[in-house]
Amino acid sequence: MKRFAALALLMLCLLWPELTTAEEVKGQPENLTSLVAAGLANNPELKASESRWQMFSSKVKQAGALDDPMVMLKVQNTPAREPLVFNKDPQSARVIGISQLLPFWGKRGLRRDIASYEADSYRWAFEERKLELTRMIKENYYQLWAVDKELEVVSKNLRILTDFVTITELKYSVGQGVQQDIFKAGLEKSKMLEMQITLQQQRKSLEATLNYLLSRPGKTPVGPVADFSLPFITVSQEHLNNTAMDQRPQVKSLFSLEKKAEASRRLAKKEFYPDFNLSAEYMIRDPVSTEMASDPGDNMVSIGVTFNLPLQQGKRRAMLAESTYEAAMATEELHSLKNNISYTINESLVQLERRRKLVELYKGGLIPQASQSLQSALIGYRVGNVDFLTLLDSRMTLFNYERELYESQAEYMMKLAQLEAAVGTDLTTASETSLHHDN
Repeated sequence: MKRFAALALLMLCLLWPELTTAEEVKGQPENLTSLVAAGLANNPELKASESRWQMFSSKVKQAGALDDPMVMLKVQNTPAREPLVFNKDPQSARVIGISQLLPFWGKRGLRRDIASYEADSYRWAFEERKLELTRMIKENYYQLWAVDKELEVVSKNLRILTDFVTITELKYSVGQGVQQDIFKAGLEKSKMLEMQITLQQQRKSLEATLNYLLSRPGKTPVGPVADFSLPFITVSQEHLNNTAMDQRPQVKSLFSLEKKAEASRRLAKKEFYPDFNLSAEYMIRDPVSTEMASDPGDNMVSIGVTFNLPLQQGKRRAMLAESTYEAAMATEELHSLKNNISYTINESLVQLERRRKLVELYKGGLIPQASQSLQSALIGYRVGNVDFLTLLDSRMTLFNYERELYESQAEYMMKLAQLEAAVGTDLTTASETSLHHDN
């Protein structure tokens, strides 16, 4: 009688499996906004990217500046035996001069433009890196949520399978079951334990990845992730493409490189013209009075200009060809990026729609139906109308649907993060006319 009472009690527990609570991840809930802010503030690769931008920004003024003027001091036409004697030859003089190199008109401005466009490209590369880091943090965040939810489901099912093993053993001991049911229940429990170990290791890996992205110690604990609703994107693909062309930092970076190449091409054309060197000299002379000549020693001034002869045409034509290919490369890279953005947006929207429909199907159809099927199987198993394998199959079917629900919800948010990175803006903060939320 005691065995029958224990069997009845266990069966009663199985009729209300939802009363069993799952093991939860301890710690304060993580906030996605705070995690992203911490990553953007602390990530060393992002800081390096910002420093690279600032470094190239500092080159703009350098590129447009004139070379330092040259000062010349010399002693001219003095006797070799008396180099510091200036009153024995009217040709002797002390000379001070200054010269300044002046590039051909327009070269300085073009060099400044080239440096400015290059600095802009690194600035937008820095902003693109911020987008990528934000995407990776969000993906990791929602993967953590899915793993935690799957661990809860696994823990709940482990307790239920443990009860199944006990029930099959009791039924077998009183002659109401078969030994195969005991082995089958034990096997399913072992599979569930294997899945639990895998998920626990996966969570540790995700924690390490998140700490790496946030530049935190690898052992920093990561708390649970709060539940969320799925944002519903209503904007069209065309609107998202136009937004990406306006907002995506990588597009702006390639635009800057395209402008830089065009400025380089104009500068290469300017190299076919000479640069000028203006100079002025002041000669200090001493009076000279000898038997051969007499000179009052008047001081003298010289002003001149020198310029290079651009005869190395092959070199300059190569410079022009280089800038032409650079412009073509930037243009084609921009076209490739536009194609990639269009494909990513289209693919993301398709996947978002697919995942949303799956979530609605799991919540509104499959899981309630699987739950009802399990309840029916439990009742049937209690009165002997359903065998144990049917009961176990109903339980595992519900388990798989619950896992797939959480995976679909997490995949939806990860695809949304990828779409935001492709477009270059946070779509969850768009205007209410374009974006609605499920409640």
